Formats: sequence, C-alpha cells, structure tokens
Amino acid sequence: MSTVYDFNVKDMKGNCVSLSEYSGKVLLIVNTATGCGFTPHYEPLEAMYKDLRDKGFEILDFPCNQFANQAPGSEDEIHEFCTLKFGTEFPQFAKIDVNGETADPLFAYLASEKPFEGFGKGIKNAALQKFTDMNNKAFGDKAYIKWNFTKFLIDREGKVVARFEPTEDMGNVRKAVEDLLN
Repeated sequence: MSTVYDFNVKDMKGNCVSLSEYSGKVLLIVNTATGCGFTPHYEPLEAMYKDLRDKGFEILDFPCNQFANQAPGSEDEIHEFCTLKFGTEFPQFAKIDVNGETADPLFAYLASEKPFEGFGKGIKNAALQKFTDMNNKAFGDKAYIKWNFTKFLIDREGKVVARFEPTEDMGNVRKAVEDLLN
C-alpha cells in the first residue's frame, strides 16, 4: 500500500469507509481516549478543525482502549462524551486496536511510515517513556503507537509527512497543518 487512501476503516456504526473519500485533503489521523491525561487535546484539535476545515483539512479520530484502559466506553458513549464536553465535529470512527496482532492495518502502516522517535526531553517525558514501555511490553515489536493522542499528518496525496507524539505542543501541530494547507 502506498498511501492512506488505500485503506478502509469502520465508522462508529461499523460501516466500511474508504479513506479515498478524503483524497485531496490534508488529514490529521489521531488515536484517542476519553480518560487520558491528554484528553484535553480534543479542545485544540476541535479549534483547528473549525478554523481550517474549509481549507481542505480533516481530523480522523480513532478511539483506542489499549493504553491503561482509558477508553472503556462504547462508540456511542465515547462520541457523546466528545461532543458534549469538547463540541467535537470531526469524524470519529470505530474503536480500534493500534498495537499487537489485532492492530488496525492503517495504524501499522502509519507507524511504519513514521516510526516512534521519542517523547522529547524532560522529566515528564522520561516518566511517560517508562510508563509506556511497561504498558507496551505485551505488544513486543508490534507496539506501533506508544500512547493516546499520537497524531499523523497526511498530505493531499495521501502520504504520511509527520508524526506527533502526545507530548508535542499543539501549537507546533497546528503550524505543521497550516504549512501543509498553504
């Protein structure tokens, strides 16, 4: 597979969606969780979506419960939480696994295109690295995603151009999106 447009995913109702429907758009693909310390990322994500969607930008939200069981609800419960608490309007898909033998092929592809390079410097990032190493031991070499709110930036041709760990400043993520849109 050469672009994200070659993948099919499931929407919240279990219907198959071809990512080719997003051809020509700049995408930010995110694995999320409603009970994570990074859940407040929904706020700047939604602000970015509202500001930039008319320029050809989409956020694709994939809830995942593989990180300390931080997304335990059903698709409907997760969607309700996101829309009521953060006013999210961007597309949310079925809850998936992003690591291990049951990892969604899209996330295995994304991570192979832009592998993990670390959380950055500082005590908080070092602590997160230690915690994620413990959590992801069970996935071995199939621990593609280290934690919730990992973001992949996709250009208008469907190519993965950047990976942002949850520790990345959301202002930097927005700047990269805006640069790609312009």
